[in-house]
Formats: sequence, C-alpha cells, structure tokens
Amino acid sequence: MCDQDHFEDDRQRYEALGLVTRKQFGIMLGAGVAMMLPKVANAAAVTEAEVNVMTPDGTADCYFVHPASGTAPGVLVWPDIFGLRPAFRQMGKRLAESGYSVLVVNPFYRKQKAPTASKGAATPIPELMPLAQALNETTHMTDSKAFIGWLDKQSSVAKNRKMGTQGYCMGGPMAFRAAAAVPDRVGAVASFHGGGLVTAAPNSPHLQAAKSKAQFLIAIAENDDSRSPKDKDVLKETFAKANLPAEIEVYSGAAHGWCPPDSQVYNEAQAEKAWSRLLALYGKALS
Repeated sequence: MCDQDHFEDDRQRYEALGLVTRKQFGIMLGAGVAMMLPKVANAAAVTEAEVNVMTPDGTADCYFVHPASGTAPGVLVWPDIFGLRPAFRQMGKRLAESGYSVLVVNPFYRKQKAPTASKGAATPIPELMPLAQALNETTHMTDSKAFIGWLDKQSSVAKNRKMGTQGYCMGGPMAFRAAAAVPDRVGAVASFHGGGLVTAAPNSPHLQAAKSKAQFLIAIAENDDSRSPKDKDVLKETFAKANLPAEIEVYSGAAHGWCPPDSQVYNEAQAEKAWSRLLALYGKALS
C-alpha cells in the first residue's frame, strides 16, 4: 500500500499541523494502518486548509480542500465515530483531486477538537460513545445548515451546481438529514456502512431524506445487512415511493467500517468499488 517514507511524510505533516501526535501516529503505524489511497488519474492540483466554521452551538474545526483554480461542486463529509483524522483528510483530498470542494467536519466539536479518538480507528468504541450520544436530530439539522451555508460562501464552491454529502457509519444519518435540512442545495447523498438509517421513529433519517430532492447511494456492509436484513428493502420502498433515484447495495465480504483506509477492517477492493460508485453519483447528480 505504501512504504515507510510515505508514513514519515504523513507523520511530519500531520504533527506539524497539530492534528496528530507522534505517539498517536506511532499507534496507527504499529497497527498496520494503510494511510495511502490509490492515486487519482489526472488529479487536480488542490488547496487545503484547517478552517473554523461557526454554528449555533460554537466553532467547528474542519478540513477544507478544493481544486486550486476555478469552482467546483461542494461536498460535505461526515466521518465515522472515530472522527476527523488523517485518513479522512486523505479521503477528502482525494475527492478534491477528483474535482470537488470538500469540507470534512469534526462532528464532536461541541465537546472536543480533533483528534477525538485517542488511538485513531483502533480506539475502543465504548470510549467514544459519550461523544456520539451527545448528537441528535437537532444537532444534525443545525450543523448541516451551518456547514452548507459556510460552503456556499466560499469562492471555490460552484453556486450554480448542487452539493453532495456523504457519511460513514454514524455519519450516514447525518448525511440523510443534511439533505432534508437544505433540500434546495443538496443533490446527492451517500451513506457507507449503513447503520442507523432506518428506525421506527417518525423522525427516522430515511423518512426525512425521502422529503429531499436528492439522489442516493447507500452502500451496506454485509454484516450490517445480516443484523438488519429488512433495512435495505425499507430503503428501496421508501425512495421508490418518493420517486428519488437510489442505488442500494449490500457489499459482499465487507464488514462495518470497510471504507476508511485506517480501519481495522479496511477492504480495499470493496472500498474502491464504493468510491467509484460515489464518483458516478456525483458526476450525474452534481453536473
């Protein structure tokens, strides 16, 4: 995947920016973390920065990366429970190199600046549950409006093209609700890993998303599907009834969390398939 030189370059850059400590990066390296994603063909030169976005509840620390010239459709990225970290910065940068202006957020900014997981994607989930449980429908909606509003103020974001939003793990429901919160701006929604999209509550993310104007990509891990085998059918029926295009697929052999390159269950082949479908969605819905 990558050699030691690449790891050292990454370590120095992220440590210099204050995004990860030497100890944290050492833990990631020791766990065999793959930090390099496949390169983008004809990649656009990009500009990247750590930014602060004001929301009704405070200041969110985020990563913003976009093509160095011209304008591009905006994309809002919601990380998984391990939060904003080097792997998601790489994923955001790769998307920008593909022609998008990308904001990757720290969803836990109310409690803690990134990094929020002491051992990256190797952090025990119970340590992070208090952060995740502090978020709810209201925070999803207010944050979505603030982040999309911020994107619309950036000169690199195309105002005449719809935006995309994508979420991983717990970020999936956030992406769904972003489409509901700002339906006139969000044209494409992607969810990876599948959890929490369908509930019995009247404010279930799938019901709220069905009131949007977006197109959807829902990539479900095989083990998530085995636990909730009816969810995919509910999603298909709901979006079909709403007349919203939706590609819904169970990814064979993929375990929950298979997309981020630092995940302990990273599945490169299936992650690349999901990535190609994401680009296809955005190419169609954000053109």
